[in-house]
Amino acid sequence: MLALAAGSATPLAARMREAGVTSADIQRLQDSIYSVSRDLSDVRSRDEAAVSQLQAELDDARDEAIYLKVKLRKNQPIPRREFTEVRDRIESIRTRARGDSWDARRDNGSYIPPIAPAGSRTESAFNDPWRTSPTGTSGRSQDANEIPIDTELDARLQTPLSSKTAQVEDRFEATTMFDLRDERGRVLIPAGSVMRGMVSSVNKAGRVDRKGSLTVTFDRVTMSGRSYPIRGTVSQAIESDGIMAEKEKIGIGAGAGAILGAILGGVKGAVAGVLIGGGGVIAATEGTDAELPAGTVLRVRLDSPVTIAR
Repeated sequence: MLALAAGSATPLAARMREAGVTSADIQRLQDSIYSVSRDLSDVRSRDEAAVSQLQAELDDARDEAIYLKVKLRKNQPIPRREFTEVRDRIESIRTRARGDSWDARRDNGSYIPPIAPAGSRTESAFNDPWRTSPTGTSGRSQDANEIPIDTELDARLQTPLSSKTAQVEDRFEATTMFDLRDERGRVLIPAGSVMRGMVSSVNKAGRVDRKGSLTVTFDRVTMSGRSYPIRGTVSQAIESDGIMAEKEKIGIGAGAGAILGAILGGVKGAVAGVLIGGGGVIAATEGTDAELPAGTVLRVRLDSPVTIAR
């Protein structure tokens, strides 16, 4: 009898592991995030820089939890793996917040410099003539590793986007095309870094409004195995062929700002049929739906400063 019970437990455990995520699971994630937030507040005086990094990681985990909650509300299946990844990240932050990780990381030489949370400084802190910079270079900032607000990056879209098929909360990726350097020539964000975007609103073309539109934002950039939270909006969309042709015309050694300036100044290579409006709105100017094919180069403006760890 005991053997039978033991034998039946294994398939049951397997089914539980394969079961989808429930609203109770999401609530536990949110409760854990709240608890870790209090832990960070309690230890902030010990090492404010390290806590700032942990807070940025926690903010990122909170965004992921909200994303899972939205999927659940839409009755979209959520693999258990996605839930456990977020849960484990939260527990890792909790462990480092409650333990002696600050001293330990310094002792073994693996201390990680802080990552400033998105929007952690006010815009007025960067209200100077250096804060707006050409694409591919970062303006002067108050921190040597800080990318100031209004810096622009150029990233190649990896998958097509369309107001006809896109859904709110859809994720997509784009890879940076040029090294982003500071005023001393040091690379802050290398070419090939992965930027994560999200569709925040969609209006499909219909009988009343025959021109579709969608709004996209960027919330993360990953390079050299490290991810940093960002807030970025699209300001331009350029065909890939246009940017490459202009690069050859100007010269291989030309900076990204010169290349994009030539393209945009002469309206060369702009994606036909779309207009980029305020807040990253991509609207159709002809046809029915806004379409961005894979390979489109998006010019992304940072809406908050980003600190890069070295």
